[in-house]
Amino acid sequence: MQRYFVNAESDASSFHIGGEDYHHIIRVMRMKEGDEIVCVTQDGKSALSVIAEITDEIIIAKVVKWEDGSTELPVQVTIASGLPKGDKLEWIIQKGTELGAHEFVPFLAARSIVKWDEKKSAKKVERWQKIAKEAAEQSYRSKIPVVSAPVTIQALLKRAEGFDVLLVAFEEEAKQGEASVLAQSLREIKPGQSILIVFGPEGGITSNEIKVLTENGFLACGLGPRILRTETAPLYLLAAVSYQLELMR
Repeated sequence: MQRYFVNAESDASSFHIGGEDYHHIIRVMRMKEGDEIVCVTQDGKSALSVIAEITDEIIIAKVVKWEDGSTELPVQVTIASGLPKGDKLEWIIQKGTELGAHEFVPFLAARSIVKWDEKKSAKKVERWQKIAKEAAEQSYRSKIPVVSAPVTIQALLKRAEGFDVLLVAFEEEAKQGEASVLAQSLREIKPGQSILIVFGPEGGITSNEIKVLTENGFLACGLGPRILRTETAPLYLLAAVSYQLELMR
């Protein structure tokens, strides 16, 4: 059943849907009055709803019943990716959203090839956020991950202060066979806590960046014996979190 995020709280009895979602319901799905959809509120509650009225600009959907349960990971995982080239970040956001990421924070790594254009920042972030929204709807998420504009590593360190677990994926650790830091961190984390994990761009994290991060509380970890691409590593991490905290509980 089609799922749409609405600008309302869970005490609402009906929802007004406009903009691109209106177009999708009418033009793409060709729905009519009486058809059912799932509406997800700003506080993450889902309601089976029926389309009660269609006007020239909005759709009014009325709540049939509120749904129980949650499809969110039991911990909040923030993915900090060294800004990669091409559309790799879009891939990370789309697939990472499907796998349960809470937030995406691109950062301007020393080996990032892409030169960030501040003039195009708002438009770019808007596109990334749209990708996250569509992926959240497709994967039956109850929350849309937040995607921020790229930050410096110093700004990333400031953000890190509020997290329970701080990790940085480092290929040199993988080459040396390190396998305990991630496993131990996932065994010890409690539901409701948060993880921030840093991934390098195509060229990886520099030794100086590792030094700065570890001096500020990050633990360097390997992700198995194979060296993963910058767009693959975050998905490995999210899958590991899901396996440990959802399938093994």
